[in-house]
Amino acid sequence: MTRGRGYALLALVVAAIVALSTAIYVGVASDDGLRNRTALGDGRAPNSAAPASTGTWVGTWSTSPSAAEPGTETTGMADRSVRNVVHTSVGGTGARVTLSNLYGQSPLNITRATIAVSAGSGTAAALADTMRQLTFGGGPTVVIPPGRQVMSDAVRVVVPHDSDVLITTYTPTSSGPVTYHRHARQVSYVAQGDHTQDATGTPYTERTGSWRYLTALDVLSNESDGTIVALGDSLTDGITSTPDTNSRWTDVLSDRLRAEIAAGRDLPRYSVVNQGISGNQVLADGLGRPADNPSGLNRFGRDVMERTNVKVVVIDLGVNDILRNPRLADPNAILNGLRTMVGQAHARGVKVVGATLMPFYGHRGYTEAREAVRQTINAEIRAGRVYDAVADFDQALRDPYDPRRLRADYDSGDHLHPSDKGYARMAESFDLETLKGSAPAEL
Repeated sequence: MTRGRGYALLALVVAAIVALSTAIYVGVASDDGLRNRTALGDGRAPNSAAPASTGTWVGTWSTSPSAAEPGTETTGMADRSVRNVVHTSVGGTGARVTLSNLYGQSPLNITRATIAVSAGSGTAAALADTMRQLTFGGGPTVVIPPGRQVMSDAVRVVVPHDSDVLITTYTPTSSGPVTYHRHARQVSYVAQGDHTQDATGTPYTERTGSWRYLTALDVLSNESDGTIVALGDSLTDGITSTPDTNSRWTDVLSDRLRAEIAAGRDLPRYSVVNQGISGNQVLADGLGRPADNPSGLNRFGRDVMERTNVKVVVIDLGVNDILRNPRLADPNAILNGLRTMVGQAHARGVKVVGATLMPFYGHRGYTEAREAVRQTINAEIRAGRVYDAVADFDQALRDPYDPRRLRADYDSGDHLHPSDKGYARMAESFDLETLKGSAPAEL
């Protein structure tokens, strides 16, 4: 063989290796790092007869595990089917869920889980032809260690936007404390025994206002290119919104964004997920290990950065740091905490929109000194020294004749939380143009 032909052959071999390496890298880079998941079309998950689908994985719904459910320490949800009802922000042709045993003290043994589109609002019944069994690593069962979470394999199912979806789990044995999100503002259901594949809803005679075990629903979507994560307290959790009406400000924002895009406006196609926990603070954790109601700083990595395909985070935190501090809160400490979260987002290329703190005059915790702290924080936010962009919820909802208080028709009555009209006003005041672009480059 001549030297020239040898070099040519070597070049072909090197090119082949580079091409193969590139293909492997692209395949790995497209994975978000969570285990126990199979790709659509891998042949291992049941109910996979639908045509192959393409799209982008995004979050269509999520919630933050907030505590161990009182009264479940001994028996957990042994021999019961938990049917969580969640509401989608965008649709897709495939789905996967995340289940959490964050607050469990022993392994959580789930022997069967299903997903289905609800037959309607306010019911445990499913559209029978949408019922799918979920798998984990190709099998129907999964054991989640204490303090851990797991993502299911992807399953082919058409999930419409702005619809209710039923995710049902069955565990035959006690797992100790149940990981839950307390204030769902959405009725879910429980049945005795394994009724995960029941589409009638008849066995689900127990109702609950909490979400159990379930923390996320992702969809393979052609409607969305990324996810907006709203991190907040009860104002984001929607504590005073009307149950089963999806009247949180995040719900209204999702509907508004979709409508504007449908009308031809040039805006990012993003889904919206809600990571609010009532009583949440920027700085202070609740009691326990792991902490009930972990601080925004503590949970930012898990509840924001680990959500699927995050493009923008909206932070609305700080009021509870002012109201729940037995001493006068230090505005600089709160601001530094907010800036720390912004830095973490920027390190991942995520843009941050931050909300001003809304008024609370008339609430039992109001004092002039606390009002001064709120004003100091808002001044820094408006001056652009905290976030990339601002959602001025304070200006949108305050009483123009007394800016220390909520406008009467935006007040739920407790002088802290909005009414449904107030939540809608928050979403309507949000400048959708701020969703454009990415995080500023770090110097």
